[in-house]
Amino acid sequence: MNNRDMSYEAVMSRKNEIMKASLGIDFDDFIHSPITFDYERMMAETGYSHEDIARIQHETKVGNTPLFELHNLTRAVRRISPPGKGARIFLKDEAANASGSFKARRASISAYEAAAKGYRGMIAATSGNYGAAVASQAVQRGLKAIIIQEVFDSRGVGQPEIIEKGRKCEAYGAEVLKLSVGPELFYLLLRTLEETHYFNASLYTPFGIRGVESLGLEIAQQVREECGQDPDAVVITHAGGGNLTGTARGLLAAGCDDTRIVACSVDLSGLHMASDRDFNRKSFTTGHTGFGVPFATWPDRVDVPRNAARSLRYMDEYQLVTQGEVFYVTELLTKIEGIERGPAGNTSLTAAITLARQMDQDQVVVVQETEYTGAGKHHNSQLSFARENGIEVRRGDPEESVPGQSIVIPERLEQVRGKVQDMERLRSSYLKNAANHHPVDQWDEIDIGFLAADLKVNEDWIRQHISTLGA
Repeated sequence: MNNRDMSYEAVMSRKNEIMKASLGIDFDDFIHSPITFDYERMMAETGYSHEDIARIQHETKVGNTPLFELHNLTRAVRRISPPGKGARIFLKDEAANASGSFKARRASISAYEAAAKGYRGMIAATSGNYGAAVASQAVQRGLKAIIIQEVFDSRGVGQPEIIEKGRKCEAYGAEVLKLSVGPELFYLLLRTLEETHYFNASLYTPFGIRGVESLGLEIAQQVREECGQDPDAVVITHAGGGNLTGTARGLLAAGCDDTRIVACSVDLSGLHMASDRDFNRKSFTTGHTGFGVPFATWPDRVDVPRNAARSLRYMDEYQLVTQGEVFYVTELLTKIEGIERGPAGNTSLTAAITLARQMDQDQVVVVQETEYTGAGKHHNSQLSFARENGIEVRRGDPEESVPGQSIVIPERLEQVRGKVQDMERLRSSYLKNAANHHPVDQWDEIDIGFLAADLKVNEDWIRQHISTLGA
């Protein structure tokens, strides 16, 4: 081990070897072609039933979180809706999980798996709530935790939200490696995995996604008990896709075949997530288009050979909202419902307001998660940091906001509108990425079937669109 070449090129070339040793999964067993693999078999071979997952999560203070009907917000939405419109809005309070977010569900199964396989610790590369979740779950299983974060720009300035999340990781006893933005994150993850022989608690393994399925199952059960029906729509904050994938799979497992799955991201168009200049010109570290669109249009861009989070496979609609709209709704939730929660979870609440205005009053829309707030995660801290970085913050029409230049906070609820993404454009973009990874003239029937499933279309749609790829 000591004689191994630890240069960037050498470590990256050993990626598959390191991943296999740190996960116990041989992804080659599932791969058919550069674009196709047996997704359902990979998910099933985690070996966990839904009953197993519920039991494991209960052991470490995860799951069975409350579902609240937001009566006051529903009434406020009905006042600005057409007659007969204004669906009932429910909120699944995932802040009640250990570590304060739904990410505890993802980390719980990874921690259990790591302990069962005899690993001494877990490693995750994340600047979000997942780091705290891994640290919290690891300590309950008697494991060490190392969290690798991108925290700073080249000036050494860190976003208050990321700094707060690092503090929370350290509070649970994790070692936190703090980096500036750049290409070193994945290299350091691989190197640390190889040096420690710890478990790779990646966000994108089958274990993590299976852990979120319990969230969809609970939503189905609780809405049926409360309302006597299935949810008509479930709105999910979308970044890397695991939140949406796991929740949707749980809803389908519960028989909610007609429930509309709506993704929502903060619109940060024009900002590049790997740009040193742009890094601190955004007020959201997750749940935004900088992750949501690239991960939707090509999921396999992560730290495992095949991503178990595949959002377009389950997504029916994709809403975008502005930073100002989310901050307004975050304050509104506090002021009229008496619930103070972090902005990331309130991204989906913002889209739910728009949806509810279009839906009938006897319909049910569920916001499927909240997150804890406090210190740097609080929206006031985010807005103060934005001003310090030269971002204009003002009241007005949020349509006038420009990501990286201005945050315009609505003056009234009617201005919370959101906008719908073009799903056909997203699917076409995915297909072009697939063609770049595997020439179209080499696609076989298995490839076409996989692509159709991954894009939630029929195989004829794939064949018709092949012509647009130059085949």
